[in-house]
Amino acid sequence: MLMTPGPTAVPPRVRDRLSDPMPNPDVEQEFFDTYDDVCEKLQRVYDTDDEVIVMGGEGILGLEAAIASTVAPGDEVLCVSNGLYGDGFADFVENYGGEATLVGADYTDALDIEGVEAALEDGDYKAATMVHCETPTGTLNDIAPVLERLAEHDVLTIVDAVSSLGGTPVPSEHIDINLGASQKAFSSPPGLTTMAVSDRAWEVAEARDSKSLYTNILPWRDTSEMFPYTHLVANVAALDESLTMLVEEGIESVYERHEEAAAYCRERGAELGLDLYPDAERSAPTVTAFHVPGEAKTIQQELESEHDIVLSTGLADLADDILRVGHMGYNADIEKVERVMDSLASVLD
Repeated sequence: MLMTPGPTAVPPRVRDRLSDPMPNPDVEQEFFDTYDDVCEKLQRVYDTDDEVIVMGGEGILGLEAAIASTVAPGDEVLCVSNGLYGDGFADFVENYGGEATLVGADYTDALDIEGVEAALEDGDYKAATMVHCETPTGTLNDIAPVLERLAEHDVLTIVDAVSSLGGTPVPSEHIDINLGASQKAFSSPPGLTTMAVSDRAWEVAEARDSKSLYTNILPWRDTSEMFPYTHLVANVAALDESLTMLVEEGIESVYERHEEAAAYCRERGAELGLDLYPDAERSAPTVTAFHVPGEAKTIQQELESEHDIVLSTGLADLADDILRVGHMGYNADIEKVERVMDSLASVLD
């Protein structure tokens, strides 16, 4: 039983779609039509009129491509962070010759809005980056106030919503590049990056004119006649089925299901004496992180060996201190969470 916060378990209906005969994505209109359908459904999930593209590559491709396509050597970029992936944006900026200013906060704290305001007064920033849901710590960030301040300074905004998109609303206003991926709340196989791109972001990318192919969004702006390279046709078909299931259920109903699964997981965790990381106010509807210092790997191994349940631990310095339950997408289900928590109770006993 796979209950990790990505990659997630893939539902039977999506697996069945993967077994269908696949068209040639370079020459058959059937694939072009499917791709267009996927992008239209994604616009509904993103709640945006911005153009949406789907690139062939795991979600990290989107983070790097957003920087590679918009940041030129010498450009100043404000990286707002309270987690591992937020910090990582600064690395991408510097890899492409940009000058990153990191406004960081402790991983248990909210984004530092005062620090952002101070930085905006002192610097001339072309772009800013942030993460909506920091999966390694289960943190959902309130990014709307930060986005509003950046909009006042006319700063291009890049948001990693990989672990929230499709599981909870993403505040799309004032976001120029909004990043998602197939393997989180969509419950599709890993392999696709999704991206909502504003008109301004396209203009910046045109001016930047990156010479890269794989990390350049420009070749994806018009795919009516051909794609930049042979697309991952089976992955696109799977994502199409995942999005169809989401739309059929109703986006608001999907969000409610995630909230209910998260609330139940945390209620059971409290009964077991487990602390959240971070607190309940900042915990995401898609993943619950329990703080179990020095015990996460042992608990993870016992859950798998004794109960056939796979959870995730933390990452980097928190690898053995955090145990994560992924109740996202197909696994945002109270019965599944109940089985996890029953088994966890047994292991803790």
